[in-house]
Amino acid sequence: MEASDDERPLLIHYQPPQDAGSQCTCDGTVDIDDQPATKKSTGNWRACFFILGAEVSEGICFFGVQKNLVTFLTSVLHESNVDAARSVSTWTGTCFFTPLIGAFLADTYLGRYLTVVTFLSVYVVGLLVMTFSASLPLLMPSSYSIDIQHVVVYLGLYLVALGTGGIKPCASSFGADQFDSADPVEQVAKGSFFNWYYFLINIGSVLSATLLVWVQDNIGWGVGFGILMVLMVFGLTVFVTALHGVPSLAGANCKTEHTNQFRFFDKAAIVLPPLDGKGSSVMSPWRLCTVSQVEELKTLLRLCPVWASLLFFFAVTGQMTSTLIEQGMAMDNRVGGFTVPPASLSTFDIITVVALIPLYDVFLVPLARRATGKNRGISQLQRIGTGLALSAAAMAYSALVETRRLAAAAGADQSAAAVAAPLSIMWQAPSYIVLGAAEVFASIGALEFFYDESPESMKSLGAALAQLAIAGGSYLNSALLGVVASATARGGAPGWIPDDLNQGHLDYFFWMMAGLSVLNLLHFMYCSMRYKG
Repeated sequence: MEASDDERPLLIHYQPPQDAGSQCTCDGTVDIDDQPATKKSTGNWRACFFILGAEVSEGICFFGVQKNLVTFLTSVLHESNVDAARSVSTWTGTCFFTPLIGAFLADTYLGRYLTVVTFLSVYVVGLLVMTFSASLPLLMPSSYSIDIQHVVVYLGLYLVALGTGGIKPCASSFGADQFDSADPVEQVAKGSFFNWYYFLINIGSVLSATLLVWVQDNIGWGVGFGILMVLMVFGLTVFVTALHGVPSLAGANCKTEHTNQFRFFDKAAIVLPPLDGKGSSVMSPWRLCTVSQVEELKTLLRLCPVWASLLFFFAVTGQMTSTLIEQGMAMDNRVGGFTVPPASLSTFDIITVVALIPLYDVFLVPLARRATGKNRGISQLQRIGTGLALSAAAMAYSALVETRRLAAAAGADQSAAAVAAPLSIMWQAPSYIVLGAAEVFASIGALEFFYDESPESMKSLGAALAQLAIAGGSYLNSALLGVVASATARGGAPGWIPDDLNQGHLDYFFWMMAGLSVLNLLHFMYCSMRYKG
């Protein structure tokens, strides 16, 4: 009897001879000399250390530009607040769309190694242009310098956006490639790699938000951008001198088994009757696909429901840069003798991620492994689902805080002596902490899931899908805010999110997000039960 789709593996890998199994990788990978790769001298953590080092450099440079970009545009280029905010949003969205370009080139033409090297070089040029732009007023003290500076700044910004598009999808995939996919021990190590990959991204965010922002504001923008350029050159040098590319596993070493799901696509692999009138079929690649190509398309389609669930998750995390900051602006931001900027509360999110990833990798995974018997402790889909549940809890808590803030504001004395809302801004901290925990589960789980479940020839595209979900979530959040504003502010009503939050009901918006998060979780659970990977 033929095995069902759930019982048989979709990918059939090359297996080395039995006597070489203990020395060579079991998944058929080869080294730079096109010989079977040996475990003792290639891949694994010895290669990942350099990949992670290059990723730290990229993370610091990306956040070093993004974190303080709105200040640069308003103070140096003299853009308005609205124009600067729009420019930053557009540039950030572009940075999470360009990974599709990098993934396409990596999976189709260049391979992951050459793609990373090429786009790192573009990144360096972009930072060089940014550094030059900060010095233009000194080099060209004329009325035309500001116009030229605008052009140079945006040229540098979008070269950086293009450069990051080749690194975000390829660095994580190239690192995961270093582990033997047929070795259970290295499978566990690969899960740890994704944890530490995300950990180091957040370390880069912390360093950028503190040290580099201080340098840019107090020493100079040219020095700040120059430090980023030197750091990226160092990352490129380490990557090129310490690592090399290897031939792809796809092809002779790997084939994809036929499945019965989405069977209507199988027609693309069926040889048609003769069409040229000479008794032979026309075998154009545009008219006839291989079974593996059809199955690769099916695999991507199976990923779509999971990807759709992540869109709303990232719309929820987007509240940390929108409504939660607005809520904090309406609260008492005096903590002891300090005044805490509302945007600084996001530090709790970063600290949670940085603290929880080592705990998860060192303690939680071994405990869960004993309970479930699985090498990774919990499955990738279970990990993502946990993150979705935590995001719903964070929104519910934020709604409760807003309800309490509104009650406190309504009961406060309306005299001029009591302008500030009495509720402390530190009530927001648990929201950021829970959202940080949600990222550790859902964001890292998504990176690992899309890599593992993508076809061998589309691993970079799988990583790009995870990045695209972040961009899609940001745009979805903007759309939801627009719909809520137009629907609740009719007939002269202040709406849920007016300029004066004391006149609105931001708590209703948070409750709406919590309810939609629960529905999104239920949708995800249903899709997970039906998923055939």
